[in-house]
Formats: sequence, structure tokens, C-alpha cells
Amino acid sequence: MRSISVVSVSRADYGIYHPLLTRLSKEPGLELSILVTGMHLSPEFGSTFRVIEQDGFQIADKIETLLSSDTPQGIAKSIGMGILGFAQSYSGKKPDMLVILGDRFEMYAAAVAALPFTIPVAHIHGGEVTQGAFDDGLRHSLTKLSHLHFVSTQEYGQRVIQLGEEPWRIKVCGAPSLENLRNFQLLSRAELEFRLDRKLPDTFLVVTFHPVTLEYEKSEDYINELLCALHEVNLPVIFSLPNADTNSRVIIQRTKEFISTHLDSSIFDNLGQRVYFSLMTAASAMVGNSSSGIIEAATFKLPVVNIGTRQKGRIHGKNVIDVGYHHTEIRAGVSRAISPSFRESLRDLVNPYGQGSSSEIITEVLKSIPLDGKLVVKQFYDLDCARQIELK
Repeated sequence: MRSISVVSVSRADYGIYHPLLTRLSKEPGLELSILVTGMHLSPEFGSTFRVIEQDGFQIADKIETLLSSDTPQGIAKSIGMGILGFAQSYSGKKPDMLVILGDRFEMYAAAVAALPFTIPVAHIHGGEVTQGAFDDGLRHSLTKLSHLHFVSTQEYGQRVIQLGEEPWRIKVCGAPSLENLRNFQLLSRAELEFRLDRKLPDTFLVVTFHPVTLEYEKSEDYINELLCALHEVNLPVIFSLPNADTNSRVIIQRTKEFISTHLDSSIFDNLGQRVYFSLMTAASAMVGNSSSGIIEAATFKLPVVNIGTRQKGRIHGKNVIDVGYHHTEIRAGVSRAISPSFRESLRDLVNPYGQGSSSEIITEVLKSIPLDGKLVVKQFYDLDCARQIELK
């Protein structure tokens, strides 16, 4: 049996992983284990590890990393705690391969700890750019710590090559989360209202706003501008909580204050993928700076108002309206997004992140790649800038 350990740190990456975890758990010759850490283990963020257990997956280890602090010092200490925790986990049972996703600092801790154990690392969603977050540094560092790269687009694969990775290590597979859209039976409006315990108006917004970690000192200013715009737009809003990043608590606090004076709006700490995607089908627009507005929303032809620099540099469809942080820009973006003419312009929109077949591609590579010196001993690939590499 080949043992595959998958690291999950929050409700967001678990939703992306879900189709892959389902396929890996059923694949002959593979032994799946899930290592849980980060926000999953925090009561403040809903203790979402329970969702994994409810779905029938067994958690192999719970690794405490998250301090009750969202300061730069607290985040840096959490990374250190994560490295210690994952080292202890690998000492107990060393997997044949480790799977990580994206750019979270907890994922970085898992990969750094794997390095001295010579555990091959497979990284999903490398090569992407988010200029407003220190996630860029983590993501590109994870590329150099990883041995296999499952990228969502051809362009991102080229960027991984620019980072010196050998082309044979890279596989274009699309965005794994899109497979959920094929697998989930979305809720009807009546079912959605029952789950949320509220009547949904004809026009409402879904809002997720995360800290912009390279500009964390401005978090309060940014959320104030957003809430001012939403007050002026005067539409009901369903908020989801931000990630546990630097200064996330001020965003949560200000949002709850907004809810207390706008009784037609509400906030949820853990909507779950099925409810979240169903909301996308019913909402008039999405507002904020979440990657779900960049990746999944296009499949629903949902208008998105993308605020600021957190997602700057990512490929996106024409459903995304980029705006600055000032409330007048956000308000104008929302007005455009909810207009019938803009929605009509998205009729033929095709999602640039694929149609959802990632789990099959990733599983085939994980079960068949030889676990030998060629995989573990990396060669730096010097790029000839005069030519482009065709990725198969």
C-alpha cells in the first residue's frame, strides 16, 4: 500500500479537496490519511474538523498550530509551532507522499517539516499570483519545496517552470474545486432558506472579505470602506467569516457591528460547500476578495466585485469587476454587477479554470509515479527564455 497524507487547514481547502479525497479513499493500493490543523481545530472558526468526520473520512492526526492571536508575531509563532507539530507527526508515521494545497502558512509548515524526512510533496494550485498577500511568498516557496505540481492553468504551469521546476513534474489539471459543482446536488431556494433559517429576498449579496496581509495595518480602514458601500447600496447581505490571517479579528468585529444595525443581513462561520455554492446560484452578486469569486463564480456566471489587491494577478473571467478600496468605487462596482445588462453579458462565459476533472488526473499521478531518487532529488531547470514549454 502506498500511503498518501493530505494536509487540510480550513473549511476552504477541505471543500477544494473533497472530490480528490473521495477518489483517493476508494483507490486500490492507496492508503489515505488526513492531517488536520489550523482553523479546523479552532472553536472560534467553527471547529470544522467535525465536518471531515461527518463526511466519513478518518483524521489521522490533529496538529495544533493556531495561536489565539492575529498579530504578525502570532502568525510567525504559529508557523514555528506547525513545523514542530508536523515533525512529530511524521516521526510517528512517515507517509510515502504528502499532498498540500495553495498558500496558507500552515501548509508551508507541513512542507518545511517534510524536507528533512525526504517525504515527496505534491502541491496543488502553484504558480498563481496574489499581489496583495504574503501568500505569494509562501506559494512560490512551496513550489520549491515540492516535487510534483498540479496547476490549474497552462499559464500557471509556465510560471512554475520559471521557478526552475522540471516540466515533467508539472501537470495541468484545472481547479479541483470545480469538480464539486458536478458532484453536488445544489439546494433549491426553499431548501437553502431552510438551511439558513431565513427568507432570501429576490436581490441580495454574498460577501467575503479577507485581510490583505501585505497591508494588514489598513484592515480596519478597508472593512469600514466596504461596510460603508454596503450601507449605501442598501441590499441584504450574507457574510462568511474571513480566514485566520493577520488582523482578521477586526474584520469580524466590524462585520458583526454592521449586522447588529442591518437586521436584513447575517453572518455565518461555516456555510459548507453545498450551501455556499447554492447561495452562488441565488445571489445577485458576490463582493469581497475571496478566491471563490475568481475561480468558482464563473461557472455560475455570477457577477463578482473584486476589491483591492488581494487577488491581483490571478486569471479571471469577465464576470469579475475589479475595484479599489474606496466605498464609492465599491458602490459603483456593485451597481454595475447587479444590473441586468451586465448579467446578460455573461451568458456565454466559460470558466478559465476548466470543467472539473482534477481528481482523476491527480490520483493517477499519485498512484503511478515511481517513488525513487528521480522524484526526490530535484534538478533546477534553467529556462531558455527564447522558447516556451508545451505542457501535456
